[in-house]
Amino acid sequence: MSQQPDTLDSACRWLAARLSAAGIADARRDARLLVAHALGLDPQRLLIDGDRRLGSADLVALEAVATRRCAREPVSRIIGSRGFWTLDLTLTPDTLDPRPDTETLVEAVLAARPDRQAPLRMLDFGTGSGCILLALLSEYPAAQGLGIDIAPGAVAAAEANARRNGLDQRARFQCGNWAEGLSGPFDVIVSNPPYITDAEMAGLEPEVTRYDPLRALVSGPSGLEDYQRLIPALPALLAPGGLVALEVGHTQAEAVSALLVASGFDAPWARQDLGGIARCVVAESHHPEKNDKKA
Repeated sequence: MSQQPDTLDSACRWLAARLSAAGIADARRDARLLVAHALGLDPQRLLIDGDRRLGSADLVALEAVATRRCAREPVSRIIGSRGFWTLDLTLTPDTLDPRPDTETLVEAVLAARPDRQAPLRMLDFGTGSGCILLALLSEYPAAQGLGIDIAPGAVAAAEANARRNGLDQRARFQCGNWAEGLSGPFDVIVSNPPYITDAEMAGLEPEVTRYDPLRALVSGPSGLEDYQRLIPALPALLAPGGLVALEVGHTQAEAVSALLVASGFDAPWARQDLGGIARCVVAESHHPEKNDKKA
């Protein structure tokens, strides 16, 4: 390692320069997180103990994280966890690295179902790390939830995250292929299904293509294939007046809304993420009482 750092401050500068040279955005932020992780420190200690001297073992640990991040492995995967909503989630190779945009799905449910004490029955398709379901359960203390994923490793990760966040008494996870073998009713169904097209894969960042499971990303030529499999099964699983919220790609809100209408949902609506992109499509199943009043 040339020009080896000898203090915490110089380690942060050294690693930021390495990452910047590798073309990584936010190099300074990543460097601080990775120095703290490599040396087993709270990030706040970097500000307080910047003059602390480094030992030979520290230099080995710093080179290891530098090599991994320069190979475009995400910080969250190097650290092994990701903050999502108010939760701290363990990541594994079987799970997507949850994006902040996915919190839009949680916000959409909270807006549509403002009674936080409601004993909602929730279902999450393609649960992955369990991030969406667990975030919702953390906001609805009387709710129960079931997460479905086709990958046994993802199910194991979601179960571990439920235990880690004290939600394992209200969350269950099981392997499954979308709605096969399931019966309702559920009050809320959520999903962040694969929606990237085959053609779009070439334009994604290496952090995604090299480290996220492709089966959780790519749907097919149109990007709508998994919506087309899932949406027709939703009416039979929802309770009357039940809510469905689906994450969508940046150009897919209209097409997914049309699929929901074709399956009997009335007037789906979209919710935008912080970037102003329609990130989530929401709809409700028919509610007999409401329909009677309209009649």
